[in-house]
Amino acid sequence: MKQYLSLFRIRFINSLQYRAAAYGGMVTQFFWGFMTLLLFRAFYKSGAADFPMEFSRLSSYIWLQQAFLTLFMIWYFDMDIFNSITSGNVAYELARPVDLYKMWFTKNVATRLSRATLRSFPILIVAALLPKPYGFSLPYSFTNFAMFLITAVLAFLIVMAFCMLVYISTFYTMSSLGVRIVAAALSDFLTGGIIPLPFLPDNVQRIIGLTPFASMQNLPFLIYSGHIAGAEMFRGIMLQVFWLAALVFIGRLWMNSALKRVVIQGG
Repeated sequence: MKQYLSLFRIRFINSLQYRAAAYGGMVTQFFWGFMTLLLFRAFYKSGAADFPMEFSRLSSYIWLQQAFLTLFMIWYFDMDIFNSITSGNVAYELARPVDLYKMWFTKNVATRLSRATLRSFPILIVAALLPKPYGFSLPYSFTNFAMFLITAVLAFLIVMAFCMLVYISTFYTMSSLGVRIVAAALSDFLTGGIIPLPFLPDNVQRIIGLTPFASMQNLPFLIYSGHIAGAEMFRGIMLQVFWLAALVFIGRLWMNSALKRVVIQGG
């Protein structure tokens, strides 16, 4: 455990060095979030349909999404891992006295957390200063806030476990590009990254709700905004625990299988 904590600390501190990239990302995410809200506002004002979320709650959802982009977006991959597999440099990592799955998992957690640390709070602070209904609001209740924190941690770990499957798939392909594109496209839609899931038809919501994607950013953001409350929050946590255990179990089995057949070419 000590070696993984050391790896986490080194990776976390190293990623904090990229301040300029973080500032650029903050500006980009702030304006992207504001444009998304203006787009939704146009639909709300049209009065063409009854919308499943109050606009103020939708605003909090969008700002949380932008603030924690690096935590919950699947497409935020660590390219060093892909390059180590395709170039054969993974051989050096296999020679180390550490578990490869745990090492990659730890590196990903540290990288994403460090970048979220630099970006999240400034975005939320600026968003909170915006006039209603465009601004970031306080949580629906203290209970919702506490459940938001719990589900956010579980959602982040589920995202990491799913990303590990994408990394492992590269052992079986000549290039990671195709798998990354498919994973990013599917996850953006199924996690509510493009359109919050409550805006989808009920039948579609029920199907997506059984997948691990609904247990990612969708659940904690909807809990924070008050769209999900009561017993439904606890059912969501149980589903998160199930998917986290399942994805980690599948990932470790697949990793062991891949390492038994991996061939490193070169001198």
